[in-house]
Amino acid sequence: MWRTVIERYTLPEMGNLWTDTYKLKTWLQVEIAVCEAQAELGYIPAEAVEEIKAKANFDLKRVLEIEAEVRHDMIAFLTNVNEYVGDAGRYIHLGLTSSDVLDTALALQLVASVDVLLTRLEDLIQAIRYQAQQHRNTVMIGRSHGIHAEPITFGFKLAGWLAEVLRNRDRLVRIRDEVAVGKISGAVGTYANIDPRVEAIACQNLGLEPDTASTQVISRDRHADFVQTLALLAASIERFAVEIRNLQRTDVLEVEEYFSKGQKGSSAMPHKRNPIRSERLTGMARIIRGNAVAALENVALWHERDISHSSVERMILPDSCTLADFMIVELTDLIKNLLVYPENMQRNMNCYGGVVFSQRVMLTLVEKGMNREDAYSVVQSCAHQAWNKEDGNFQDLISKDSRVTEHLSPEEIEGCFDPQHHLKNLDQIYQRLSI
Repeated sequence: MWRTVIERYTLPEMGNLWTDTYKLKTWLQVEIAVCEAQAELGYIPAEAVEEIKAKANFDLKRVLEIEAEVRHDMIAFLTNVNEYVGDAGRYIHLGLTSSDVLDTALALQLVASVDVLLTRLEDLIQAIRYQAQQHRNTVMIGRSHGIHAEPITFGFKLAGWLAEVLRNRDRLVRIRDEVAVGKISGAVGTYANIDPRVEAIACQNLGLEPDTASTQVISRDRHADFVQTLALLAASIERFAVEIRNLQRTDVLEVEEYFSKGQKGSSAMPHKRNPIRSERLTGMARIIRGNAVAALENVALWHERDISHSSVERMILPDSCTLADFMIVELTDLIKNLLVYPENMQRNMNCYGGVVFSQRVMLTLVEKGMNREDAYSVVQSCAHQAWNKEDGNFQDLISKDSRVTEHLSPEEIEGCFDPQHHLKNLDQIYQRLSI
Protein backbone atom coordinates (compact mmCIF):
# COMPACT_ATOMS: atom_id res chain seq x y z
CA MET A 1 0.00 0.00 0.00
CA TRP A 2 1.25 3.47 -0.90
CA ARG A 3 2.19 5.14 2.34
CA THR A 4 0.47 8.32 3.38
CA VAL A 5 2.13 11.69 3.71
CA ILE A 6 1.94 11.52 7.49
CA GLU A 7 3.64 8.12 7.54
CA ARG A 8 6.36 9.05 5.08
CA TYR A 9 7.08 12.55 6.31
CA THR A 10 6.31 12.53 9.99
CA LEU A 11 5.77 16.09 11.22
CA PRO A 12 8.28 17.90 9.01
CA GLU A 13 8.86 21.58 9.54
CA MET A 14 5.86 23.53 8.35
CA GLY A 15 7.75 25.23 5.54
CA ASN A 16 8.59 21.86 3.98
CA LEU A 17 4.89 21.04 3.67
CA TRP A 18 4.34 23.96 1.33
CA THR A 19 7.22 23.58 -1.11
CA ASP A 20 6.54 22.78 -4.76
CA THR A 21 8.35 19.47 -4.34
CA TYR A 22 6.17 18.39 -1.44
CA LYS A 23 3.04 19.45 -3.31
CA LEU A 24 3.98 17.31 -6.31
CA LYS A 25 4.70 14.39 -3.98
CA THR A 26 1.13 14.60 -2.74
CA TRP A 27 -0.15 14.78 -6.32
CA LEU A 28 1.74 11.61 -7.13
CA GLN A 29 0.48 9.99 -3.97
CA VAL A 30 -3.12 10.69 -4.95
CA GLU A 31 -2.62 9.44 -8.52
CA ILE A 32 -1.13 6.18 -7.26
CA ALA A 33 -3.87 5.74 -4.65
CA VAL A 34 -6.45 6.04 -7.45
CA CYS A 35 -4.56 3.54 -9.60
CA GLU A 36 -4.50 1.09 -6.69
CA ALA A 37 -8.24 1.51 -6.22
CA GLN A 38 -8.84 1.04 -9.95
CA ALA A 39 -6.81 -2.19 -9.88
CA GLU A 40 -8.59 -3.46 -6.77
CA LEU A 41 -11.90 -3.09 -8.61
CA GLY A 42 -10.53 -4.72 -11.76
CA TYR A 43 -10.53 -1.64 -13.99
CA ILE A 44 -6.78 -1.68 -14.71
CA PRO A 45 -4.17 -4.46 -14.53
CA ALA A 46 -2.58 -5.01 -11.14
CA GLU A 47 0.83 -5.48 -12.74
CA ALA A 48 0.53 -2.05 -14.35
CA VAL A 49 0.00 -0.51 -10.94
CA GLU A 50 3.08 -2.25 -9.59
CA GLU A 51 5.07 -0.88 -12.52
CA ILE A 52 3.68 2.61 -11.89
CA LYS A 53 4.59 2.42 -8.21
CA ALA A 54 8.09 1.23 -9.05
CA LYS A 55 8.83 3.82 -11.72
CA ALA A 56 6.68 6.86 -10.95
CA ASN A 57 8.68 9.98 -10.24
CA PHE A 58 8.99 13.60 -11.29
CA ASP A 59 11.57 16.31 -11.69
CA LEU A 60 10.41 19.72 -10.55
CA LYS A 61 12.64 21.58 -13.01
CA ARG A 62 11.29 19.47 -15.87
CA VAL A 63 7.68 19.98 -14.75
CA LEU A 64 8.17 23.75 -14.76
CA GLU A 65 9.81 23.55 -18.16
CA ILE A 66 6.81 21.70 -19.60
CA GLU A 67 4.36 24.01 -17.84
CA ALA A 68 6.00 27.03 -19.47
CA GLU A 69 4.91 25.55 -22.80
CA VAL A 70 1.52 23.93 -22.07
CA ARG A 71 0.38 26.54 -19.50
CA HIS A 72 -1.26 23.84 -17.34
CA ASP A 73 0.38 22.60 -14.16
CA MET A 74 -1.40 19.23 -13.95
CA ILE A 75 -0.74 18.34 -17.59
CA ALA A 76 2.91 19.31 -17.13
CA PHE A 77 3.14 17.10 -14.07
CA LEU A 78 1.48 14.10 -15.75
CA THR A 79 3.66 14.50 -18.83
CA ASN A 80 6.78 14.37 -16.71
CA VAL A 81 5.55 11.39 -14.66
CA ASN A 82 4.83 9.48 -17.86
CA GLU A 83 8.39 10.13 -19.00
CA TYR A 84 9.45 7.96 -16.06
CA VAL A 85 6.71 5.35 -16.21
CA GLY A 86 6.44 4.63 -19.92
CA ASP A 87 3.54 2.61 -21.37
CA ALA A 88 1.92 1.86 -17.99
CA GLY A 89 1.45 5.59 -17.58
CA ARG A 90 -1.68 5.39 -19.74
CA TYR A 91 -3.52 4.11 -16.67
CA ILE A 92 -2.64 7.21 -14.62
CA HIS A 93 -5.39 9.87 -14.27
CA LEU A 94 -8.05 7.72 -15.95
CA GLY A 95 -11.48 9.34 -15.56
CA LEU A 96 -10.08 12.13 -13.40
CA THR A 97 -10.12 15.89 -13.65
CA SER A 98 -7.31 18.08 -12.35
CA SER A 99 -9.24 19.12 -9.25
CA ASP A 100 -9.63 15.50 -8.18
CA VAL A 101 -5.90 15.46 -7.63
CA LEU A 102 -5.41 19.09 -6.63
CA ASP A 103 -8.08 19.20 -3.95
CA THR A 104 -7.40 15.74 -2.55
CA ALA A 105 -3.68 16.47 -2.36
CA LEU A 106 -4.38 19.86 -0.79
CA ALA A 107 -6.36 18.05 1.91
CA LEU A 108 -3.24 16.02 2.70
CA GLN A 109 -1.22 19.22 3.04
CA LEU A 110 -3.81 20.81 5.30
CA VAL A 111 -4.05 17.74 7.53
CA ALA A 112 -0.28 17.52 7.82
CA SER A 113 -0.15 21.23 8.65
CA VAL A 114 -2.72 20.85 11.42
CA ASP A 115 -0.68 17.99 12.86
CA VAL A 116 2.37 20.25 13.03
CA LEU A 117 0.34 23.02 14.69
CA LEU A 118 -1.13 20.62 17.24
CA THR A 119 2.35 19.45 18.18
CA ARG A 120 3.51 23.04 18.55
CA LEU A 121 0.47 23.88 20.66
CA GLU A 122 1.34 21.13 23.13
CA ASP A 123 4.65 22.89 23.79
CA LEU A 124 2.85 26.19 24.26
CA ILE A 125 0.32 24.61 26.60
CA GLN A 126 3.08 23.20 28.76
CA ALA A 127 4.93 26.54 28.85
CA ILE A 128 1.84 28.43 29.99
CA ARG A 129 0.88 25.71 32.44
CA TYR A 130 4.34 25.83 34.05
CA GLN A 131 4.31 29.61 34.44
CA ALA A 132 0.75 29.50 35.81
CA GLN A 133 1.97 27.06 38.46
CA GLN A 134 5.03 29.17 39.27
CA HIS A 135 2.98 32.33 39.72
CA ARG A 136 -0.12 30.86 41.27
CA ASN A 137 0.30 33.16 44.28
CA THR A 138 2.08 36.09 42.64
CA VAL A 139 -0.35 38.88 43.53
CA MET A 140 -0.90 41.70 41.05
CA ILE A 141 -3.60 44.18 40.20
CA GLY A 142 -6.37 43.26 37.81
CA ARG A 143 -7.33 46.00 35.37
CA SER A 144 -10.48 46.95 33.52
CA HIS A 145 -10.58 49.77 30.96
CA GLY A 146 -6.82 49.97 31.60
CA ILE A 147 -7.58 51.18 35.15
CA HIS A 148 -6.74 49.41 38.40
CA ALA A 149 -9.63 47.18 39.47
CA GLU A 150 -9.08 44.47 42.13
CA PRO A 151 -6.30 42.03 43.03
CA ILE A 152 -5.65 38.88 41.00
CA THR A 153 -2.54 36.76 40.58
CA PHE A 154 -0.31 36.55 37.54
CA GLY A 155 -0.92 32.81 37.58
CA PHE A 156 -4.66 33.47 37.32
CA LYS A 157 -4.06 35.65 34.25
CA LEU A 158 -2.02 32.83 32.71
CA ALA A 159 -4.74 30.31 33.59
CA GLY A 160 -7.08 32.32 31.38
CA TRP A 161 -4.54 32.13 28.56
CA LEU A 162 -4.23 28.38 29.06
CA ALA A 163 -7.99 27.89 28.84
CA GLU A 164 -8.05 29.85 25.58
CA VAL A 165 -5.19 27.88 24.05
CA LEU A 166 -6.94 24.64 24.99
CA ARG A 167 -10.03 25.86 23.14
CA ASN A 168 -7.89 26.64 20.12
CA ARG A 169 -6.47 23.12 20.28
CA ASP A 170 -10.02 21.74 20.24
CA ARG A 171 -10.81 23.92 17.23
CA LEU A 172 -7.77 22.58 15.37
CA VAL A 173 -8.79 19.00 16.11
CA ARG A 174 -12.23 19.76 14.72
CA ILE A 175 -10.94 21.51 11.60
CA ARG A 176 -8.57 18.63 10.91
CA ASP A 177 -11.62 16.42 10.38
CA GLU A 178 -13.34 19.14 8.36
CA VAL A 179 -10.53 19.40 5.80
CA ALA A 180 -9.57 15.69 5.75
CA VAL A 181 -11.80 15.26 2.73
CA GLY A 182 -10.98 14.13 -0.81
CA LYS A 183 -12.90 13.98 -4.06
CA ILE A 184 -12.37 11.61 -6.99
CA SER A 185 -15.61 12.31 -8.82
CA GLY A 186 -14.66 13.67 -12.21
CA ALA A 187 -15.21 16.80 -14.23
CA VAL A 188 -18.29 18.20 -12.47
CA GLY A 189 -18.51 15.75 -9.58
CA THR A 190 -21.05 13.33 -11.14
CA TYR A 191 -18.79 10.23 -11.31
CA ALA A 192 -19.62 10.00 -15.03
CA ASN A 193 -16.23 8.50 -15.85
CA ILE A 194 -15.13 7.11 -12.50
CA ASP A 195 -16.68 4.56 -10.15
CA PRO A 196 -17.60 6.12 -6.79
CA ARG A 197 -16.01 3.07 -5.19
CA VAL A 198 -12.66 4.23 -6.54
CA GLU A 199 -13.07 7.43 -4.55
CA ALA A 200 -14.03 5.51 -1.42
CA ILE A 201 -11.05 3.16 -1.63
CA ALA A 202 -8.51 5.84 -2.58
CA CYS A 203 -9.65 8.23 0.15
CA GLN A 204 -9.58 5.50 2.77
CA ASN A 205 -6.02 4.61 1.78
CA LEU A 206 -5.05 8.27 1.98
CA GLY A 207 -6.61 8.71 5.41
CA LEU A 208 -9.40 10.94 4.10
CA GLU A 209 -13.18 10.86 3.86
CA PRO A 210 -14.92 11.27 0.48
CA ASP A 211 -16.61 14.63 0.14
CA THR A 212 -20.37 14.38 0.65
CA ALA A 213 -21.31 16.17 -2.56
CA SER A 214 -18.52 17.83 -4.50
CA THR A 215 -18.77 19.77 -7.71
CA GLN A 216 -15.62 19.84 -9.80
CA VAL A 217 -13.98 21.08 -6.61
CA ILE A 218 -14.41 20.55 -2.89
CA SER A 219 -16.56 23.45 -1.72
CA ARG A 220 -14.45 26.26 -0.33
CA ASP A 221 -16.46 26.73 2.85
CA ARG A 222 -14.21 24.04 4.32
CA HIS A 223 -11.08 25.98 3.45
CA ALA A 224 -12.58 29.24 4.70
CA ASP A 225 -13.36 27.50 7.98
CA PHE A 226 -9.75 26.32 8.11
CA VAL A 227 -8.27 29.80 7.64
CA GLN A 228 -10.75 31.35 10.06
CA THR A 229 -9.69 28.77 12.66
CA LEU A 230 -6.08 29.86 12.18
CA ALA A 231 -7.18 33.49 12.37
CA LEU A 232 -8.86 32.85 15.70
CA LEU A 233 -5.73 31.12 16.98
CA ALA A 234 -3.70 34.12 15.83
CA ALA A 235 -6.15 36.49 17.53
CA SER A 236 -5.64 34.65 20.81
CA ILE A 237 -1.87 34.89 20.44
CA GLU A 238 -2.26 38.59 19.69
CA ARG A 239 -4.30 39.05 22.87
CA PHE A 240 -1.50 37.53 24.93
CA ALA A 241 1.12 39.58 23.08
CA VAL A 242 -0.78 42.84 23.61
CA GLU A 243 -1.05 42.06 27.33
CA ILE A 244 2.70 41.47 27.55
CA ARG A 245 3.31 44.74 25.71
CA ASN A 246 1.08 46.63 28.13
CA LEU A 247 2.64 45.03 31.20
CA GLN A 248 6.13 45.88 29.89
CA ARG A 249 5.40 49.61 29.62
CA THR A 250 7.94 51.64 31.59
CA ASP A 251 5.33 52.98 34.00
CA VAL A 252 4.01 49.45 34.64
CA LEU A 253 6.96 47.04 34.15
CA GLU A 254 5.37 44.00 35.74
CA VAL A 255 6.66 41.59 33.10
CA GLU A 256 9.25 41.94 30.36
CA GLU A 257 10.42 40.02 27.34
CA TYR A 258 13.82 38.41 27.91
CA PHE A 259 16.54 40.79 26.72
CA SER A 260 19.60 38.81 25.70
CA LYS A 261 23.23 39.79 26.19
CA GLY A 262 24.34 42.01 23.34
CA GLN A 263 20.79 42.78 22.23
CA LYS A 264 20.07 46.39 21.27
CA GLY A 265 16.72 48.12 21.63
CA SER A 266 17.20 51.34 19.69
CA SER A 267 19.73 52.83 17.28
CA ALA A 268 19.30 56.20 19.01
CA MET A 269 18.47 55.47 22.66
CA PRO A 270 20.77 52.98 24.40
CA HIS A 271 18.39 52.52 27.35
CA LYS A 272 15.55 51.00 25.31
CA ARG A 273 14.32 47.42 25.93
CA ASN A 274 11.39 47.08 23.56
CA PRO A 275 8.75 44.28 23.40
CA ILE A 276 9.65 43.54 19.79
CA ARG A 277 8.57 39.89 19.77
CA SER A 278 5.12 40.70 21.09
CA GLU A 279 4.81 43.49 18.56
CA ARG A 280 5.83 41.09 15.80
CA LEU A 281 3.13 38.64 16.88
CA THR A 282 0.56 41.42 16.84
CA GLY A 283 1.44 42.30 13.25
CA MET A 284 1.37 38.71 12.05
CA ALA A 285 -2.10 38.18 13.49
CA ARG A 286 -3.32 40.99 11.23
CA ILE A 287 -2.05 39.13 8.16
CA ILE A 288 -3.85 35.90 9.03
CA ARG A 289 -7.07 37.80 9.75
CA GLY A 290 -6.78 39.41 6.34
CA ASN A 291 -6.26 35.98 4.79
CA ALA A 292 -9.48 34.81 6.45
CA VAL A 293 -11.37 37.48 4.52
CA ALA A 294 -9.78 36.27 1.27
CA ALA A 295 -10.75 32.68 2.12
CA LEU A 296 -14.36 33.77 2.59
CA GLU A 297 -14.26 35.44 -0.83
CA ASN A 298 -13.22 32.09 -2.32
CA VAL A 299 -16.46 30.38 -1.31
CA ALA A 300 -18.54 31.92 -4.12
CA LEU A 301 -17.26 30.21 -7.27
CA TRP A 302 -19.11 30.26 -10.61
CA HIS A 303 -21.40 27.28 -11.19
CA GLU A 304 -19.56 23.97 -10.63
CA ARG A 305 -16.17 25.70 -10.41
CA ASP A 306 -13.86 28.39 -11.63
CA ILE A 307 -10.25 28.97 -10.69
CA SER A 308 -10.54 32.36 -9.03
CA HIS A 309 -9.81 30.63 -5.71
CA SER A 310 -6.63 28.97 -6.92
CA SER A 311 -4.31 31.98 -7.09
CA VAL A 312 -5.61 33.17 -3.72
CA GLU A 313 -5.01 29.83 -2.00
CA ARG A 314 -1.47 29.59 -3.35
CA MET A 315 -0.79 32.63 -1.19
CA ILE A 316 -3.05 32.45 1.84
CA LEU A 317 -2.79 28.76 2.75
CA PRO A 318 1.03 28.47 2.89
CA ASP A 319 1.30 31.92 4.48
CA SER A 320 -1.38 31.29 7.10
CA CYS A 321 -0.01 27.89 8.07
CA THR A 322 3.62 29.00 8.28
CA LEU A 323 2.72 32.20 10.11
CA ALA A 324 0.58 30.31 12.64
CA ASP A 325 3.42 27.83 13.14
CA PHE A 326 5.95 30.61 13.70
CA MET A 327 3.62 32.51 16.04
CA ILE A 328 3.11 29.48 18.28
CA VAL A 329 6.85 28.75 18.45
CA GLU A 330 7.66 32.42 19.09
CA LEU A 331 5.08 32.77 21.87
CA THR A 332 6.20 29.52 23.48
CA ASP A 333 9.79 30.73 23.75
CA LEU A 334 8.64 34.16 24.89
CA ILE A 335 6.58 32.71 27.75
CA LYS A 336 9.27 30.23 28.77
CA ASN A 337 11.76 33.07 29.20
CA LEU A 338 9.39 35.80 30.37
CA LEU A 339 10.80 38.04 33.08
CA VAL A 340 8.30 38.58 35.91
CA TYR A 341 8.67 41.33 38.53
CA PRO A 342 6.51 40.59 41.63
CA GLU A 343 7.91 43.59 43.49
CA ASN A 344 6.64 45.93 40.79
CA MET A 345 3.28 44.20 40.86
CA GLN A 346 3.12 44.83 44.60
CA ARG A 347 4.14 48.46 44.15
CA ASN A 348 1.51 49.11 41.50
CA MET A 349 -1.24 47.40 43.47
CA ASN A 350 -0.64 49.54 46.55
CA CYS A 351 -0.48 52.93 44.88
CA TYR A 352 -2.79 55.56 46.39
CA GLY A 353 -2.93 53.58 49.60
CA GLY A 354 -4.86 50.58 48.35
CA VAL A 355 -7.78 52.22 46.52
CA VAL A 356 -8.27 48.87 44.75
CA PHE A 357 -9.83 47.54 47.96
CA SER A 358 -12.71 50.04 47.76
CA GLN A 359 -15.37 47.43 47.02
CA ARG A 360 -14.32 45.32 49.99
CA VAL A 361 -14.61 48.37 52.30
CA MET A 362 -18.03 49.24 50.87
CA LEU A 363 -19.42 45.71 51.23
CA THR A 364 -18.10 45.43 54.78
CA LEU A 365 -19.87 48.66 55.69
CA VAL A 366 -23.09 47.29 54.19
CA GLU A 367 -22.66 44.07 56.18
CA LYS A 368 -22.39 46.22 59.33
CA GLY A 369 -25.68 47.99 58.63
CA MET A 370 -24.91 51.01 56.48
CA ASN A 371 -27.16 51.72 53.50
CA ARG A 372 -25.42 50.65 50.25
CA GLU A 373 -25.78 54.05 48.59
CA ASP A 374 -24.35 55.77 51.64
CA ALA A 375 -21.49 53.28 51.84
CA TYR A 376 -20.70 53.77 48.14
CA SER A 377 -20.67 57.57 48.58
CA VAL A 378 -18.38 57.47 51.63
CA VAL A 379 -15.91 55.08 50.05
CA GLN A 380 -15.89 56.86 46.68
CA SER A 381 -15.22 60.17 48.40
CA CYS A 382 -12.16 58.79 50.21
CA ALA A 383 -10.94 56.94 47.12
CA HIS A 384 -11.13 59.99 44.86
CA GLN A 385 -9.45 62.14 47.47
CA ALA A 386 -6.55 59.68 47.59
CA TRP A 387 -6.51 59.32 43.80
CA ASN A 388 -6.10 63.04 43.23
CA LYS A 389 -2.94 63.31 45.31
CA GLU A 390 0.45 61.94 44.42
CA ASP A 391 0.91 60.69 47.99
CA GLY A 392 -2.78 59.95 48.59
CA ASN A 393 -3.51 57.13 51.02
CA PHE A 394 -6.96 55.59 50.79
CA GLN A 395 -6.53 53.29 53.78
CA ASP A 396 -5.43 56.19 55.96
CA LEU A 397 -8.42 58.30 54.88
CA ILE A 398 -10.85 55.43 55.52
CA SER A 399 -9.33 54.79 58.94
CA LYS A 400 -9.88 58.44 59.93
CA ASP A 401 -13.39 58.88 58.53
CA SER A 402 -15.92 58.90 61.38
CA ARG A 403 -18.66 57.60 59.07
CA VAL A 404 -16.54 54.46 58.68
CA THR A 405 -15.12 54.10 62.17
CA GLU A 406 -18.56 54.16 63.76
CA HIS A 407 -19.27 50.91 61.90
CA LEU A 408 -15.85 49.24 61.61
CA SER A 409 -13.09 48.56 64.12
CA PRO A 410 -9.41 49.10 63.18
CA GLU A 411 -9.01 45.34 62.79
CA GLU A 412 -12.03 45.13 60.49
CA ILE A 413 -10.67 48.00 58.37
CA GLU A 414 -7.28 46.31 58.17
CA GLY A 415 -8.98 43.09 57.06
CA CYS A 416 -10.55 44.90 54.13
CA PHE A 417 -7.06 45.46 52.69
CA ASP A 418 -6.02 41.80 52.68
CA PRO A 419 -5.58 40.68 49.04
CA GLN A 420 -6.09 37.03 50.02
CA HIS A 421 -9.83 37.69 50.25
CA HIS A 422 -9.86 38.17 46.47
CA LEU A 423 -7.88 35.00 45.80
CA LYS A 424 -9.71 32.51 48.02
CA ASN A 425 -11.66 30.85 45.17
CA LEU A 426 -8.97 30.76 42.50
CA ASP A 427 -8.19 27.13 43.34
CA GLN A 428 -11.43 26.16 41.63
CA ILE A 429 -10.16 27.57 38.35
CA TYR A 430 -6.85 25.78 38.74
CA GLN A 431 -8.68 22.54 39.40
CA ARG A 432 -10.77 22.94 36.24
CA LEU A 433 -7.54 23.30 34.24
CA SER A 434 -5.69 20.55 36.15
CA ILE A 435 -2.90 22.96 37.02
